[in-house]
Amino acid sequence: MKAQPVFTDSKELIDFINTVKFDTAGLVPAVVQDVENNEVLMVAWMNQESLRRTLESGQAWFYSRKRQALWLKGETSGNYQYVREVRLDCDGDTLLLKVDQVGVACHLGTRSCFSRLVGSSAPEKRTERIIADLYSLIKERQKTQPEGSYTVKLFQRGRGRIAQKVGEEAVEVVVAAMQDDHSELVEETADLIYHLLVLLVECGVSPEEIREKLAERRR
Repeated sequence: MKAQPVFTDSKELIDFINTVKFDTAGLVPAVVQDVENNEVLMVAWMNQESLRRTLESGQAWFYSRKRQALWLKGETSGNYQYVREVRLDCDGDTLLLKVDQVGVACHLGTRSCFSRLVGSSAPEKRTERIIADLYSLIKERQKTQPEGSYTVKLFQRGRGRIAQKVGEEAVEVVVAAMQDDHSELVEETADLIYHLLVLLVECGVSPEEIREKLAERRR
């Protein structure tokens, strides 16, 4: 994944910044949205300088009101946001950033900062959300290659070995089902889904593409 400037023309960049209506503190809220599935990932604040850096670099920069300092998303966590599009709302006082998210967006370890259900202290646990988070984590492992990671070892061994593991885990699922072993079936199914997600990352296929294909089959 590569960062690319949102504006290549300096005049267009300056004109866009001048259009933004910053508040009395010189700030404007920025809603960050996944460019692939339009999921809202987080909301942060930007000033003129962080907006300029974002537009010039193609990576999301924000302004921390608590620390009163600029910060690059992912600088410490590695969970960078590569900005593909920036929009301004009709009143000119709110920004929308459409990004490619590396890893998770939330400091709590979830894909989105809006994973918490109303009236619940626990993150949302929908299967779709968990799979999306796991897929993002696997993509991050592929990119950062942390030492000692089993996922990294799979990528290093290549697509053939990953596909072989998917086949092996599929056989284990069938065996557990035929033996009517509930706990083993759950365990082997989880292993199969994990290895299948690794294969999808390796092949450049997103869960969103699978979801769309499954939706077609409901018709």
